[in-house]
Amino acid sequence: MATTERISYYALLQATDSLSESNLIGYRSFGSVYKGVLRSGTAIAVKVFNLQLEAAFKSFDTECEVLRSLRHRNLVKVITSCSNLDFKALVLEYMPNGSLDKYLYSHNYFLDIRQRLSIMIDVACALEYLHHGCSSPVIHCDLKPSNVLLDEDMVAHLSDFGISKLLGEDESDLYTKTLATFGYIAPEYGLDGLVSIKCDVYSYGIVLLETFTRRKPSEFAGDLSLKKWVSHSLPEAVMDVMDANLVTPMDNRLQKELDVVASIMKVALDCCAESPARRTNIERCCRDATEDQDSTSCTLSMLPESPFPN
Repeated sequence: MATTERISYYALLQATDSLSESNLIGYRSFGSVYKGVLRSGTAIAVKVFNLQLEAAFKSFDTECEVLRSLRHRNLVKVITSCSNLDFKALVLEYMPNGSLDKYLYSHNYFLDIRQRLSIMIDVACALEYLHHGCSSPVIHCDLKPSNVLLDEDMVAHLSDFGISKLLGEDESDLYTKTLATFGYIAPEYGLDGLVSIKCDVYSYGIVLLETFTRRKPSEFAGDLSLKKWVSHSLPEAVMDVMDANLVTPMDNRLQKELDVVASIMKVALDCCAESPARRTNIERCCRDATEDQDSTSCTLSMLPESPFPN
């Protein structure tokens, strides 16, 4: 954490206007998040744990343990905490642009190809740090668009470590009874409770598909899934599955954009292979996505701007 000095309960009440509903900005696993302003004028987000849920106590302890030593530009920074018998909260860096989920599904916002790819590269960088840049690998376990938060510069920050797991020395996987969000969870995690860094890679692939199709995995039922729907359409019918808002009605732009999105979706499908052994590693994914970003910037910058505003 940024500081070990805990903030008082009364200071948090003052900062959030007594946790007023007007300051409620969202819900996370085992709690609610409020916007607040400290006496110094610093804007904060306060994650208050719902202690009526037995799992909330463990979730608070897990987040404190995991986030204590993490430092990365693409992780939400925890400033401090507040804890007593009846109240537990984390004080987080405030993310003024909200979540990726908001930008994908609100009619008031739009992200172009470059922005979506940049956000997902940020998320890949966060996972690469968690999996390979820490003394003990960290498995996030609940990657989804609502846990990807955006700062004032639209830089993505991964949040909500309430069910994350720390791998011990010489451990590559472990078992858990805590299940993550349906649709994003890897098969071995959902069926057997077996989690590894490859579970995060699977979830990343699903989120990457969702980001460029604007279709939630929960929208599919039966034998059809988001992954199968996209896989059956590549590469020839990529236009049928990509977010229609990304299609530019200009012939000289369209094919380039389709090629870029098809390449991105191929990376996503490599991430969410059924078998953990067949999934790409996050370093490779980060490199491939960055190459797609370079290709996107190069090809699209050479084309005339669309006359249609975002």
